[in-house]
Amino acid sequence: MADRFVTAIIVAAGNSTRMGYKLSKQLIPINGHAAIEYTLKAFQNCDMIDEIIVVARSVDIENIAHIAFEFKKVSAVTAGGQTRMDSVRKGVHAADKRVTHYAVHDGARVLITPEQIEKAINAAVSCGAAALGTPVTDTVKVAGDNGMIISTPDRSTMWAVQTPQVFERDLYKRAINNAIENKLEVTDDCSMVEALGEKVRLISGEYSNIKLTTPVDITIAEALLSKRK
Repeated sequence: MADRFVTAIIVAAGNSTRMGYKLSKQLIPINGHAAIEYTLKAFQNCDMIDEIIVVARSVDIENIAHIAFEFKKVSAVTAGGQTRMDSVRKGVHAADKRVTHYAVHDGARVLITPEQIEKAINAAVSCGAAALGTPVTDTVKVAGDNGMIISTPDRSTMWAVQTPQVFERDLYKRAINNAIENKLEVTDDCSMVEALGEKVRLISGEYSNIKLTTPVDITIAEALLSKRK
C-alpha cells in the first residue's frame, strides 16, 4: 500500500491510582529512564509508523512534551479528556490529514517492540482492524456480587487483549462517532468497532507486553528490559 500513512496515538492520560505514586506512571523511572521513553522509542523505531501523537493529562503535558519531542516522529502532545475515548478522539483530531490507519497504544505498555507493532499494522492493513493479544493461561471464573462462582468459561476461546490496536481510518472514525452518539462505555478501542458489527482480528502478541498498573509491574518491566539489553 504505497500511500499508507500510520499515525500512532499513544494514550498517556490515565492516573496512577493503583500504582500508589503521586507521579504519573508515564514518568516513573525505569532503569534510569521515564516509562514513556521506552514506549516512544519502540514506535520511533518501527518503520511502518509515520507519525506519533501523545495524549497526556494536562498536569503532565510539560514534562511529557519535554521527553516526547526528542523523538522525531512525534508531531503533537495534546491534553486528554475525561474518559479514554475522549482522549483518543483528541489524538485523532491532531493526526496528519494523510492518515490511513491509527495505531492506538497504551503509553504504560513500555515493553512493546517495533516487531510487534509492525505485526499488528500488517494485519489491520489486510483486514481493516487488528489487535495484539495472548491466549489466557489461567482458568477464568465468572462471579456474582457476593464472590460466589457463577460459571467457568472455556479457556481455549479466551484471549487477553493488548495494544497496539490498529484500525483503518474511516472505520475507526465511524466507531468513535457511534460510541459517542450511543454513550457507550468501553475499555478498549476494539469494543467500539465491535459495536458497529465489524470484525477485529486478534494477532498473537508477547506475554511480556504488560501494562504498568501496580508496583510489581515496575519490577517486572525493569527485569525484562535489563534482560533485553
